[in-house]
Amino acid sequence: MGALYYTNTIQSPFISSLNNIKIYYHNTTEFVENTINKHFFQANKITELEEKLQKYENNHLVIKQLASEVNDFFMENNSTLKVDPQVQLVRSISYQKFADQNRIWLEIDDYNSSKVYGLIYKELVAGIVISQNGKALGLLNRDIKSSYAVYVGDENAPGIAHGNSAKNLIVKFIPAWFNIKVGDEVTTSSLDEIFFKGLKVGVVISVTKSQGYQNAVVEPYYKANNPNYFHMIRKIK
Repeated sequence: MGALYYTNTIQSPFISSLNNIKIYYHNTTEFVENTINKHFFQANKITELEEKLQKYENNHLVIKQLASEVNDFFMENNSTLKVDPQVQLVRSISYQKFADQNRIWLEIDDYNSSKVYGLIYKELVAGIVISQNGKALGLLNRDIKSSYAVYVGDENAPGIAHGNSAKNLIVKFIPAWFNIKVGDEVTTSSLDEIFFKGLKVGVVISVTKSQGYQNAVVEPYYKANNPNYFHMIRKIK
């Protein structure tokens, strides 16, 4: 009750205490689950993980090589630009409120509350991370305050995507001279320095015009109802 309904000053210690309890609970359940898996399914799991590790190592080497070549190119041209993206695996603790599945508390090490971060689930855009009472709060795509810069369609029409507390997303402020149509894919633009460029958001299902701009209703790709882990983008370059 204190964490949900009291003022922010009173909420903060309640939230900190409850989140610590929830983190302990998650750690305990994961330990038990991992112990059971190791005991009964160890051989199959090792084989599966070895195959995945080989794939990830190969992809990691390729990406590191590309990043190295890009940085060398910048140096040869006396550019101060540098490619150094940073991504972190984070765990969800609980919903902020029982009736709102668009806001979740996150467990994040070394959290900088002065920044807004991008949140990804299985390579799909899931939302953003903001600070609430000094704690990391994930605003999933459908939350009305979750917004970020996107491109729409093959012409890369710029716009701002945000939730509307409903099933779909809205992309606003698309310039009228772009040809936007149903079926166009929406991806991140990286112009807001929250997400990498080209991450998938959703697909356009309707388009309207208003005051010199176009608005697109977008069906999001991310629809997970039981999120446990996300990847958070700490730095895009």
